[in-house]
Amino acid sequence: MDIGLSYNLIKALHIIFMTTWMAGLFYLPRIFVYHSETRRNTRQYKTFNTMERKLYNYIMNPSLVGTWVFGILLTLITDSYLAIWINLKLVLIFFLTLFHIYCGKNIQTFKKGQNYHSGKFFRMINEIPTILFIAIIFIVIFKPFN
Repeated sequence: MDIGLSYNLIKALHIIFMTTWMAGLFYLPRIFVYHSETRRNTRQYKTFNTMERKLYNYIMNPSLVGTWVFGILLTLITDSYLAIWINLKLVLIFFLTLFHIYCGKNIQTFKKGQNYHSGKFFRMINEIPTILFIAIIFIVIFKPFN
């Protein structure tokens, strides 16, 4: 396979997985908002449990793995791991990954009926992936410290 074709295929897969991961990171905290404003032991509360679990397990987790795998491959085949900007990007992606894990913990808390965070709290943390995403895009486009 041509190296250019391989690079473009890996880059396309990285972008696809990143897009689906980010969609999940934007949407899941919004579901938490509605979930936290719903009374426990209702049908709607259980529906939110199912929505969160399926989004996290079937979309977000595979997307997280795909983003990391194809991102690391891109970094290795381009030797960009030597650049400062890519390391800065990796730090921010690490924080996105921690946020992802934190969302998983919240799913378990809701499942047990032990959530004590308000809708306002989840509205506020919903901005975290947006801010990190914007910073990552600017880093990738402008490649500071290059």
